Amino acid sequence: MSRPGGQPEQEDRNWQRLDTWLWCARFLKARSDCARLVQGGLIRVNRQPTDKPHARLRPGDVVTLPRRDQGVTVLRIVALAKRRGPAVEARGLYQEIPEPGC
Repeated sequence: MSRPGGQPEQEDRNWQRLDTWLWCARFLKARSDCARLVQGGLIRVNRQPTDKPHARLRPGDVVTLPRRDQGVTVLRIVALAKRRGPAVEARGLYQEIPEPGC
């Protein structure tokens, strides 16, 4: 099959679902919890609020998410996850962006 414009149908896999990435990056214990967090509408991707767990996340995107005790955390996506691995591997998926003045 082909897409409009005659291009062959090939899924662009340079992205990952937001809820899956959050789970692989170990922000919450269950993927369903990650989906509920996103559906709450408190997460932003590239400054745009989203309530869609299936929002596409790509390397270079900036994600802003609420933290219980720490206010807000801003992350730059460094890599997409291949699996939910150990914490050391999960920390390699993102770079935390410090708040100005910190």
